[in-house]
Amino acid sequence: MGWRAGLASAVLALALSWAGSAFAATPAPEPSPFDDWAALVVAGDFHGAGGGPTEAFDNARRDVSKELQRIGFSAHNMRQFSVRPERYKDGPLKSDPRAIYETLSDLSGKAKSGCLLYFTSHGAPEGVLIDDKILSPAILNRILGATCGARPTVVIMSACFSGVFVRPLAQPNRMILTAARRDRTSFGCGEDSVYPFFDDCVLKSSPTAHDFIALASAVKSCVARREVAEGAKPPSEPQIWIGGDLRPVLPLHPFPTGPPKGD
Repeated sequence: MGWRAGLASAVLALALSWAGSAFAATPAPEPSPFDDWAALVVAGDFHGAGGGPTEAFDNARRDVSKELQRIGFSAHNMRQFSVRPERYKDGPLKSDPRAIYETLSDLSGKAKSGCLLYFTSHGAPEGVLIDDKILSPAILNRILGATCGARPTVVIMSACFSGVFVRPLAQPNRMILTAARRDRTSFGCGEDSVYPFFDDCVLKSSPTAHDFIALASAVKSCVARREVAEGAKPPSEPQIWIGGDLRPVLPLHPFPTGPPKGD
């Protein structure tokens, strides 16, 4: 072997050694604490406050789902629902209470570490509108009990009068965040709205929140500021309830940080 060939072999061996060291020193990414959670995001209507069609609920469904995946929820363990699924390329299922139950039952049988349910729709004192049906707090409580059981569960309800869900759903392993108290409307559901106020605040607050507890507080403040700025009265007063068993657990499930979304 000539000196040039020997030098080339030595340089190649050194380069491979450096490359091997670099690869060995690169740590594997840590798994997300939400990777094994079942998650549903439901748009329950497509009518605006004036009765005409609106994209606000489906916009929120789509973008909240993206944000949950950024946080660390697995797309494999997530399903979306829309009243008009045929309109959307991201493949949501048809919004229906029975389909919600059956899908959550299937997902929670595979993803067993926790559950998250996010609803964005119109609401009434009797519950949240899912297409042409009302999903009541009592029925949702039964669905959660039959599927998620005692595992950590987060329910986020973006709808008028959604505070009616707090007391019936309250369990030590659950967190409930609602867009309004039980006797108040929420805002931002017009035909030309991009998102309801509450969903917009979730999307803007999530990238800088540490966890779901911090997110709830930030969203509540964001909604209050938005309502004052736009003269929306009376204030919706989002509600937060966190069970005693879940409160110390949520800070151990941190969100990755990211740049806040623009207006």
